[in-house]
Amino acid sequence: MTGMWQWDGFDAIERDVRIMVADHRWTGLPPLARAQAIAQRTLATPDGGRWLFGAHARWYRQDPADGRWYLTAPPADREFRAAAQVVQVTSMVLPHLIPTGPDFAVDRGSVQGFVGPDVPYEITERVRELVVAQRGRRREDFPLTGPFARLFAGEVASPVAAIWGTLMWCAYAPAFDGNEVLLSMFGEFLARPLPGDEWVRWLPPTSLDELVALYGERVRAGHPEAGLRLVALMADTAAAVRGDPRFGPRADALLAMIEPLLRRACQDPVIAHQGDEVVRHAWLSRCPVHLTLPDASPGDHFQHMVYDLVQTLGFLAPMGADPRAVAASLLAADLAAFAPRVADGLYPWLDPELRHILHVVLTDAAHPLRGCWPRSGELPSALHPPDRASAAALLGAAYATGLAWCRLTGTEIPERGFTTASAVVHRLTHERDDPFPGVSGTYPRHF
Repeated sequence: MTGMWQWDGFDAIERDVRIMVADHRWTGLPPLARAQAIAQRTLATPDGGRWLFGAHARWYRQDPADGRWYLTAPPADREFRAAAQVVQVTSMVLPHLIPTGPDFAVDRGSVQGFVGPDVPYEITERVRELVVAQRGRRREDFPLTGPFARLFAGEVASPVAAIWGTLMWCAYAPAFDGNEVLLSMFGEFLARPLPGDEWVRWLPPTSLDELVALYGERVRAGHPEAGLRLVALMADTAAAVRGDPRFGPRADALLAMIEPLLRRACQDPVIAHQGDEVVRHAWLSRCPVHLTLPDASPGDHFQHMVYDLVQTLGFLAPMGADPRAVAASLLAADLAAFAPRVADGLYPWLDPELRHILHVVLTDAAHPLRGCWPRSGELPSALHPPDRASAAALLGAAYATGLAWCRLTGTEIPERGFTTASAVVHRLTHERDDPFPGVSGTYPRHF
């Protein structure tokens, strides 16, 4: 009956599990007791599926065919969710699916791209101060090699690269407004224009390897204090941007990894002589275990980015569309445009339903879900996000998903963006007063 409360099994279980995991006694329970508590809150859906709300505060679906659990964004259809019922599961829930406690407390930040909402003025000014202070550093004292050497002009030293690399590593999805002041302040240091156009700069993320290499090179060259200064710059940059939710989670992760080095409370100066890979492993070992990073597991990271993409398409559910199917279709559009052959490397990381949809949309030119594909550079009108915040989130999640599958498969990142992310840009570039995500008001723009 219209207006009456409707049971939503997914909301009910998620609420119950969050309360249970937030209890201070949760972390003290034996692993078996925690596994049983999660198993007792498993949902069964009319299609035969089994769902549990577990690690990383996310949903997992069991494949009826092989019994494996897959990270899977929950269904959006209200009737389907209302038909879910709690069932008793006798099989043991595997440890990697069980919440630890800290993984539920973490702020996941924002999936919005940096097109739409600008980086707040206060943050950009703090970063500018860091950059200006590095002018005049000699490349002989702070050399550059690898990808950074190709990005920056010949006389630019590694402290500037440390700031830039930290920004790109911490960004959820480094697709920036072409006029974003956070980028323009680096213009004097660059060897060539950034990829993209006047509207959007589609930037590749910096890998943790590149940040580690800046430090490791100085230590092995006999200048450990110079290496420490570079790490301190990384920390200062991460601290400067952590207040923006698009940087925050990864900025916190980087700080957790490098602060022991700044306190001189680790063996990094010693193990750096064994190579960058050893230092990288040490940094990752200090990263909070509840965070998933592309540097640690590209496959797991890809799964989480697809999950985010599905969630940003949730605005389609009231119109009768399935966000999961649309997400698979848009992923197929990007793959078809740039690297259709790499889909085989992605299938094992998708749940069976998404795997099937991706396969049939890629292989059947007449499939109805191809109607979701962008045409002439724009999304179909039925997929237009309802507001600027939703569009910025879709842009960020779509770009992050593209970067994730490129990293997982070794595919080169397209310099003009992926099909889906590029198609969202038009929604965001016609208006120029861009509110900061989650905060009312506007911030100054610089051109």
